[in-house]
Amino acid sequence: MTDPYTIAHTDYRFDLPPNFNFGFDVIDARAEETPRRIAYIAVDRTGEDIRPVTYADLASASNRFANVLHSLGAAKGDFALVIMERIPAWFETLIGCMKVGVVAMPGTTLLTAKDIRYRINKAHARFVIVSSDHADKVEEIRADCPSLEHLIIVTNARNGWIHYENACASQPAQIAPHQLEPTRADEMMLAYFTSGTTADPKLVPRDHGYAKAHEITGRFWLDLNDHDVHWTLSDTGWAKAAWGMVFGPWMAGAAIVLYDGDTRFDVVCHLKLIAKLRVSTFCAPPTVYRLFTQHDLTTYDLSSIRHSVSAGEPLNPEVIRVWKETTGTVVHDGYGQTETVNVVANFPFMPVRPGSMGKAAPGFTVSIVNDEGLPLSNNDIGHIAIKVTEPHPPGLFHGYYNGPNDLDRSSFRHGWYYTGDTAYCDDDGYIWFVGRSDDIISSASYRISPFEVESALQAHEAVAESAVIGKPDSLRGEIVTAYVVLATGFSASESLVSTLQDYVKSQTAPYKYPREIEFRKSLPKTISGKIRRVDLRAEAIAAARSHRC
Repeated sequence: MTDPYTIAHTDYRFDLPPNFNFGFDVIDARAEETPRRIAYIAVDRTGEDIRPVTYADLASASNRFANVLHSLGAAKGDFALVIMERIPAWFETLIGCMKVGVVAMPGTTLLTAKDIRYRINKAHARFVIVSSDHADKVEEIRADCPSLEHLIIVTNARNGWIHYENACASQPAQIAPHQLEPTRADEMMLAYFTSGTTADPKLVPRDHGYAKAHEITGRFWLDLNDHDVHWTLSDTGWAKAAWGMVFGPWMAGAAIVLYDGDTRFDVVCHLKLIAKLRVSTFCAPPTVYRLFTQHDLTTYDLSSIRHSVSAGEPLNPEVIRVWKETTGTVVHDGYGQTETVNVVANFPFMPVRPGSMGKAAPGFTVSIVNDEGLPLSNNDIGHIAIKVTEPHPPGLFHGYYNGPNDLDRSSFRHGWYYTGDTAYCDDDGYIWFVGRSDDIISSASYRISPFEVESALQAHEAVAESAVIGKPDSLRGEIVTAYVVLATGFSASESLVSTLQDYVKSQTAPYKYPREIEFRKSLPKTISGKIRRVDLRAEAIAAARSHRC
């Protein structure tokens, strides 16, 4: 008898039309077919003000913003940087941009002015759309961004800015698709920035077909249907938000929870909201599950949850055990990147092996290969790679954006896309994550480049040299740890540790700062002078194991 996993792989076919626009073909189509169905549930910061928003409401609001863009002369292919909290305007802005063909660049709310300047100039963005908290950062670097033409602010009006609410109120709630140039499925829809170890953040172009490809994420991993209330915990600037706060759920017709929580994570409020909103499918990073299980979960009503998922790094068995005892659900780990949709997971139709990433998602061939692209034997560590097929794998990007008609395809080799991560495959086809071949640090589900942190440290006069790694941490998975060689005239002290930490926070997004700094006389290097982070990681791992013992 054929097992359900094999059947899913055999039966699934990804059907992508030449022209596709998520705003028109999914949101507006649902608004026409089921106008009263709930698209999302907006919850304010207190957790008390709860407002269901229908697909009809969302279609109208996104049309108004699309008309605002159209009135400003926006054209298909223009870039717009979008930074705001988990508020309705975020949904309306993204979908309005899609309808016009403007390429939205979602940015985390933790971006600094320097980060914002880099992103605007990299894409030659014409538009910036931000909530009030981020206007100062934009104005700080506006003079350095010659492409920037229009500043749009949400919530509080500001001189020199277009007020989002007033502008939308002045526009009609209908927009005729035939008045706009159709968007091809292979044209850019979104742009995310990811981090590397030896360069500035890379621009990852996501086309309109990427939105539809998330039917794989929603159908197989998230296990969604149109009766679900789904909640993914994610910053709006991360690709994870596209996975679980936009495309995956709405491709399945589910209702999404949009909670504008405080920057300080409130465990109690989140647990109470699960019961209040009757959340049925829940996705959170491992850090959140760890925080949850430090509380007495038996005092909360989590009975509505039927399916739980996580991604970022493996969950430890004890957390999985406690969560299952409380909710009756096993946390299904999943894997993918900014450059992909969900490509590996523990799916509901197969046994879960705690700690494993699972197996390849329907629509993909995922293997562990060597540098020459040859598949390795079971239990041998190698590169996680996705087979490049014809047609192109669903939702897999085509290369990093350097400019119009200029893609960096160095990650594509020997007929594979090399993810930059390493793993091994066991005898039953389950994939087990080992580490990142490019040294990216995964801390509380944030992917942090050592290069960015080292660059920030290097700018301080006290630092002669530094190396940054991810040190194992029971709560965050890894914490950013810096090894610093001091410049002449400076001495190690706790005061200097605090000074350097504050300095990094001022130079880049605050979550990237090193939580631990150790001063060294020298750093381990290769003969050619390259720092051997691998030695520092091995040392940190050994120390962590020794501490546990």
